[in-house]
Amino acid sequence: MNVKGAALSKPWFRVGFLSLALAAGCAERVAVVPKEPLPPAAEIAGMGFSIQVGAFTDLDKAIRLTRSLEGQGVAAYYFRHDSGFFKVRFGNFPSRENALKKAESLLSSGIIEDYYIVGVEEYAVAKARIYGTKGLRDEIVRTSENFIGLPYQWGGDSPEQGFDCSGLTMAVYQLNGLNLPRSSTEQYKLGMPIEREELEKGDLVFFSSSGAKKVSHVGLYRGDDRFIHAPGKGKTIRLDSLSNGYYDSRYSGARRYLK
Repeated sequence: MNVKGAALSKPWFRVGFLSLALAAGCAERVAVVPKEPLPPAAEIAGMGFSIQVGAFTDLDKAIRLTRSLEGQGVAAYYFRHDSGFFKVRFGNFPSRENALKKAESLLSSGIIEDYYIVGVEEYAVAKARIYGTKGLRDEIVRTSENFIGLPYQWGGDSPEQGFDCSGLTMAVYQLNGLNLPRSSTEQYKLGMPIEREELEKGDLVFFSSSGAKKVSHVGLYRGDDRFIHAPGKGKTIRLDSLSNGYYDSRYSGARRYLK
């Protein structure tokens, strides 16, 4: 099989690709545990092989490809790669052969024009076994920062509709090799509860936008009392302060997935 597309170039930890797709709902994904033991992560499975497609200077084109894939029943998300191009990624396959089979099927049907198989060894989480959790946390934050300024886009037809909060956090973790589930509710249940003063880079912070106890919003902690999130339809992904009155009054707790 002919695997098309250029391989990703990055420094040891630079798996920061960003561009994402968020949406209020929480679609669940099948967790695939890699053969090698996971790095220090709490109750969260590692990603298997993924398929990456496209290299666009125009965000709209990446969004249209994402929608085209979703129309074929493929759960995909777009992100801004370190190269500056917008790319699309999908899949969590237990083997390279499974990923190749799916990619070739989409290629032959004309849905994609080229592809690149992302191996489990390429994720930042694989490097964490060598360089430690701090490096992984830094990479997760760098990945989330690449989403800043992108539209809130998930499940819509145009860039104006944008990403949703839990889709953003899911994509950031999956881009780094950790299979975080889709919904904010599942993300909240899965992580290890931590106090606000214990927050570290890469932890997730949760809010109850309606004022009720039910979690309805999530962001990724960047450090220095700030978090990155997709605030809602018609807005772009941005950085906000936990001390902001709106978020401070709706803060519901934090969860950790890396020890």
